[in-house]
Amino acid sequence: MTITTINQTNREKVKLFFQAHWGSPEMVLSTGIYDCSTLEGCMVCNETQEIIGLITYIIRDSECEIISLDSLIEGKGIGTTLLNMVEEIAGKMGCNKIKLITTNDNLLALKFYQKRGYYFSELLVGAVKEARKIKPEIPLLGNDGIPIRDEIVLVKKLADNVQ
Repeated sequence: MTITTINQTNREKVKLFFQAHWGSPEMVLSTGIYDCSTLEGCMVCNETQEIIGLITYIIRDSECEIISLDSLIEGKGIGTTLLNMVEEIAGKMGCNKIKLITTNDNLLALKFYQKRGYYFSELLVGAVKEARKIKPEIPLLGNDGIPIRDEIVLVKKLADNVQ
């Protein structure tokens, strides 16, 4: 496995990854509309240079927002490695916290992030209904048949930078 940052030479590969796994590189969240193929990030590739893990983020002032995190192989530390990389980058950039948004059906993500020090910060009731006005292909049902309705904001303070 190789870990690299997203750059101009691999952005097309990143765009194709999002098209294959998300339907498009566009991510609609309550914080904005993002083209994930243009964001800062890191990726993990296998021995044939296929992307098996990818994270994108934005840094605004002293806050880092993770926009996407994908790991195609669970339980191998890919997601944790990518998350740790972004936390390290955010710390070096002077961020005092990292936040992310996931949907109410994403129980695996909620478990994953809480185990790594993230806590629930906000519940945005009905936020996905608003997102569907912009991106109608967002499904009505998610993991385990759970209706996708709400966004959940999770936050982690970066201890070295908290004032």
